[in-house]
Amino acid sequence: MSNLTVLRGYAQHARPERLPPSLLFEYTDKCLTVFDAFPKSIFHFLVLPRIRPPLNAGELANLRTLLKGDKARAKQVLLDLSDEADKIKKLIREEMLNRYGFQWEIWTGFHASPSMEHLHLHILSNDLCSTRMKHKKHYNSFHPKLGFFLHLHDVLSWFDEAPSYFERMTRLKKSDYEHLLKEDLCCWKCERDMKNMPLLKAHLQQEWDEDARKERAKLARKRKRDDAKSVTPDMSDIKAPEPKRPSPTVV
Repeated sequence: MSNLTVLRGYAQHARPERLPPSLLFEYTDKCLTVFDAFPKSIFHFLVLPRIRPPLNAGELANLRTLLKGDKARAKQVLLDLSDEADKIKKLIREEMLNRYGFQWEIWTGFHASPSMEHLHLHILSNDLCSTRMKHKKHYNSFHPKLGFFLHLHDVLSWFDEAPSYFERMTRLKKSDYEHLLKEDLCCWKCERDMKNMPLLKAHLQQEWDEDARKERAKLARKRKRDDAKSVTPDMSDIKAPEPKRPSPTVV
């Protein structure tokens, strides 16, 4: 099986439970979630729609082929992916707290011009801190504002627009997007220009470390306030002492 079509093989698998645990995260009747083989963030998963009638491999080749087919069916596929992504994001947030002591943002979206066959939704934490993040095209493909990474909520919003807008957005021509991968490097968060990938990666790590410090401090302050409240005595049931009556005057 070619590396370009390996995701299609997973989506066609009749018994997903037989996939190796290093690959498979979870599956349902409609979707299959796998660990990204080359994660670009601390947390990075792919959600694939399973190939089952009435869906076929050609329709699910990528986002463009899906959106050029039956519109109602395409929307339902995206909603199924969204539901699965919500479950995965909840699990990621729990793991963030357990492992790192705080939570940070998670992105969900598609590459406008994917390098692999079969539709797949990326779910990744926004740190972009990974040893696998090696090249400019890797980084720019996930930059949240550049345009190559299509956020799931934006794609779903196309269905609510005028037919002409939907038609224009769903063309997804490679020539309209692939030049974005060659754009100059800049931090997606502070928009500072970066000369090369090593400098960018060091900067992203510093950004994440600083966010981690702030969020952990914020959580520590909250715990301190909560602890203080828990030891404050409840005064509501304590009655004020009766005022003393003056002693009668003896004549």
